[in-house]
Amino acid sequence: MEPNSEKKHFWDKVNQWEEELLFLKSIIDKTELVETIKWGGPIYVYNKKNVIGIGGFKNYFAIWFLNGVFLKDEKKRLINAQEDRTKSMRQWRFTSKADVNEKEVLEYILEAIENEKQGKIIKPSKKEAIVSELLQNEMDLNPALAVAFQKFSPYKQYEFLEYIETAKQEKTKLTRIEKVIPMILGNVGLNDKYR
Repeated sequence: MEPNSEKKHFWDKVNQWEEELLFLKSIIDKTELVETIKWGGPIYVYNKKNVIGIGGFKNYFAIWFLNGVFLKDEKKRLINAQEDRTKSMRQWRFTSKADVNEKEVLEYILEAIENEKQGKIIKPSKKEAIVSELLQNEMDLNPALAVAFQKFSPYKQYEFLEYIETAKQEKTKLTRIEKVIPMILGNVGLNDKYR
């Protein structure tokens, strides 16, 4: 047997957590999740939906709950590792195998699977709703404008609102509103000429 055949798992970049990650795997194997490899690490899926992932880092190893925001987390185990980037993912970090309470970990995983079955997800396609008070004022004064605006798909409505509200100054917002009013009344989407 070549010495190299005992290669470490390629996903365990740091290699110091092999035993711990195998222990986590053994717990996950008791559930109905199916292991796949995505983004260079094991991701466990239910019905083709990503539920959890595991991995080792320099100072800890962790389970990610990809929709962890819905977990009750009564024991306060979870952290949001990337506040700015993700609304739904939560991470449970461990620094030793002794940290891993199998019963607790299983409870969290089973709850995550249950949430997945119920279809609890934050839909990323739903952008934050944008409210434009200035445009609303115009529509209040001009009911025809409001009717015309409602004829647009939510996506096109969003484009108008985003265009108006991304202006920093109120006077720029007003200029933009002046520009889009004829378009709205003419049923022309903001970016139609590019489509």
